[in-house]
Amino acid sequence: MIFKQLIHLLQLNLRKLILFLAIFSVLSLFAISLLVNYYIQKNQLINNSLSVNMEYASKIANGANSHFKTMLKELDYSAKHLGQSFDNEKVLQAEVDRLKFQSDYFNSVIISDRNGNIRSFAPEQLKLNKQVTNHTLGFEMSLKNQATVVTPPYYSITKNLIVFLSQPIFDQNHQYLGFIGAAIYLKKDNILNELLTMKYGYKNSYMYVLDSNQHIVFHPDEKRIGSLITQNTGLNTMVKEKNGKIHLTNSLGEDDLAGFAHIPTTNWIVVSQQPTHELLAQASSIILKIIAGMLFFYIFIFFIVWRISYLISAPLAQLAKMASHLNASTTEHKIKEIDPWYYEVLKFKLSLLLSSQQFKQKISELNFYVNTDPLTGFYNRRGMELFLDEFIKSETHFFVISLDIDHFKKVNDVYGHENGDQVLKIVAEKIKNYSRDIDACCRIGGEEFIILAPNSDSSTGAIVAERIRQAIANTVVPEIGKLTVSIGVAHWPHSARDIKRVFKIADERLYEAKAQGRDQVKY
Repeated sequence: MIFKQLIHLLQLNLRKLILFLAIFSVLSLFAISLLVNYYIQKNQLINNSLSVNMEYASKIANGANSHFKTMLKELDYSAKHLGQSFDNEKVLQAEVDRLKFQSDYFNSVIISDRNGNIRSFAPEQLKLNKQVTNHTLGFEMSLKNQATVVTPPYYSITKNLIVFLSQPIFDQNHQYLGFIGAAIYLKKDNILNELLTMKYGYKNSYMYVLDSNQHIVFHPDEKRIGSLITQNTGLNTMVKEKNGKIHLTNSLGEDDLAGFAHIPTTNWIVVSQQPTHELLAQASSIILKIIAGMLFFYIFIFFIVWRISYLISAPLAQLAKMASHLNASTTEHKIKEIDPWYYEVLKFKLSLLLSSQQFKQKISELNFYVNTDPLTGFYNRRGMELFLDEFIKSETHFFVISLDIDHFKKVNDVYGHENGDQVLKIVAEKIKNYSRDIDACCRIGGEEFIILAPNSDSSTGAIVAERIRQAIANTVVPEIGKLTVSIGVAHWPHSARDIKRVFKIADERLYEAKAQGRDQVKY
């Protein structure tokens, strides 16, 4: 029902059908191609981003590892050298000065004895008190472990956020004397800081570094250095695996594409990541460019289809219009003017010309012979016979639609014959309004009506009958109320070649409709 209402609302014809089909096909292909293209572009960009980030993180991790190895090796060399002259203050000071100023690795260098008292330091601007035992994290870990130490970030006694590296100092008898340590100031310039915070600036990619306790050691946002990562969905994977790539949600709730790698010397994790939305914006941009590039092409194709649809449908539409006006005097002339440029139009044109001539001959006969029902204006039984004779002789296929008003006797008995006649007029008016111009509407007695509907399409008769039934069912007569009709439909020659048999089949289907509750069509 909804589909029929939609067709009626759109007033579909052949040209519209061709255009709708073309539009649907083109738009469907266009939409599918865009979706497939977007899906491929999206996955390609994501995979490329993950690979690039992993490669970049691995490169940075390898470079940082080499630097850390060098720094720890330098500290280890100094520790062995100092083990032979630990009581010589000049040697101690010379060594911290050398480590501090010969390279940009360290921001400060300190030598401590085994009790945590500072023996020497550089630069001298630190002005550290050598008389006070130091209890900072770097000192406590170095004294406790008496081995190589790399601390997590912490604040030093000078209030700098640092990472502290140290090597133990032993004498010739392998007695622990203390340690030599160096601090990297995480929020100040140094060569390691410069290495780890390099940017390659592609779609807001950025890099940060986590220590073994998931504290941020380096980050483009200086405020986040030293903070603890807790709600990163990729954290467990990054801790367990040495390197890889992962799609994660970071601690700020942002969706990111990340590559990561470990720095073996310190067990730190270098993470290079990129916001997913920044990357997918590129895919959307590509799709927009594709749409812009293809739009002109699709408009051109649609213009061609529009013109072809007109050429195909125009002659058929003109002939179809003529088919409902075969009785008009100018119809035959107008049919001859139509150019049949393809086979179907030619056959349709010839059939209409023949039908027009036959209808004109019979119209004159009908005007003379046919009597109409005075109450409804419909053809009576004699007029119906003339139509039947003409249809059968010309081999014109047609439907016999037999209609009977439900409970009409009750209308006459209860409301009188005047109201009964009024009901007949109303029903006749609905039949006339909802049948076609080429249909012959007849009243053959009492509340019985016959509609002869020329057409070879097996569904047309049922459509016409159902349309009439619905129109009457929606009609309310004052004082009497709602009307309904029962309808039986048969077709000549599909139902039978014998016309009497066709009428009998139509009547049987009408009675079947009444037996099954009335107000319905049987065909």
